[in-house]
Amino acid sequence: MSNKKPVVPNGDYVLIRPNRRKELRADLIVLDVRGEDEKGFFFGYAKNLSKAGMFISSVNPRKIGDKFSISFKLPFDEEVSVKCECRVVWAREYDPKSKESPGMGIKFLDLDYKIKKRIGEWIQSIDIEAKGKKKD
Repeated sequence: MSNKKPVVPNGDYVLIRPNRRKELRADLIVLDVRGEDEKGFFFGYAKNLSKAGMFISSVNPRKIGDKFSISFKLPFDEEVSVKCECRVVWAREYDPKSKESPGMGIKFLDLDYKIKKRIGEWIQSIDIEAKGKKKD
């Protein structure tokens, strides 16, 4: 077993530790995400979503700590467009030997409370539905 301690770049997040997730999240097939920062626009695909953030699959993930604006539509209500600021809290570079998708985990910085609540309720409904199917 390694005696290495987790790396904490800004004291705000840890790069290496088991199960960093604090919020339930739902896996998505594909959610188109558009981002914008001083470098310009980028497009990616969210593979999961929580009320705290999402994983964006990208062969060119942004660097940890980068902040940018993103926009996307809610997967359960495509009439609702969401735009908020976010920060990259972890990134995984492309590795041809890995089965894991390259991309980045982002944290929402100013997501509207009502949108957070709706996302949380949607994820709970999926979780309850999945548990009900397991009992059948």
